[in-house]
Amino acid sequence: MHKIIFLAFALYTFSASAETNSPSSHMSLGEAAILGVVEGLTEYLPVSSTGHLILTQRLLGIGFSEEDKVAADAYAICIQLGAILAVLGLFHEHIKRMILGLFGKDQEGLKLLINTLVAFLPAAVVGLTFADAIKTKLFGLWPVTLAWFVGGVVLLIIERYKFKHYSEGNDIYTMSPLQALIIGLCQCVAVWPGTSRSLATILGGRIAGLSLQSSVIFSFILGVVTLSASTLYDLLDNGTIMIEIFGLSALLVGMFFALISALAAVRWMVGYLQRHGMAIFGWYRIVLALCTAGLLYFGLLQS
Repeated sequence: MHKIIFLAFALYTFSASAETNSPSSHMSLGEAAILGVVEGLTEYLPVSSTGHLILTQRLLGIGFSEEDKVAADAYAICIQLGAILAVLGLFHEHIKRMILGLFGKDQEGLKLLINTLVAFLPAAVVGLTFADAIKTKLFGLWPVTLAWFVGGVVLLIIERYKFKHYSEGNDIYTMSPLQALIIGLCQCVAVWPGTSRSLATILGGRIAGLSLQSSVIFSFILGVVTLSASTLYDLLDNGTIMIEIFGLSALLVGMFFALISALAAVRWMVGYLQRHGMAIFGWYRIVLALCTAGLLYFGLLQS
């Protein structure tokens, strides 16, 4: 873990010294740090990091022109790399077993690796097929607000009537490919910004028959693959324009703060869910949706 933090700090120090928010940049390093913290705190909580980043960008005045919006949408996805590094550090034992399984040295690790890929494929197909339509139609505050509200209501209903025994169910090493596929199909819903990939996959895990703790852990592991793929895709597709507008330093600073804040958020979430469940996130989503809708309706916030 300390090696990952040291690497992130080295990247941050290098970026700050090499490129200090050039005149052509439309994002200050302070704004990049804020976005990084928002990304890290919300990426693995069932509240939608993408939705929070879009809201924060609008509040900071980022992404209003067409060119800036393309760069801002790409930035919101690419700083996920910091959150990915956090999970790689915190759950390195599971990742290690998956790698050993790939080389025939851990059968349970190989099974987890296969199930992770099975769960990843549905969202990969949907994301690649509808990538342009998603960014054109859904990367706005009204669609995000609707997703926040609906997701919050669904979460409260499920918490109230469905999954009261959080410790019951399979763990990540005894789950079947069918259970993994169910989780993967649920993850497809999260291509709508505001829905939350974590919410979809955690609830998918519970629907498939995993315990709550295992659902959370598998959601994190699946997130490493899903977020890595989306980050790579956006870097290749829009990385050049993003760096031209915001600068390399803003990207690295955002990743650094996403890493640090994700470490704290993931540690807190695992402990909290074991004691209290997910109802608080449902209420949070509904309140946030109502507040955002009010700001949009009265013209105090631009979609």
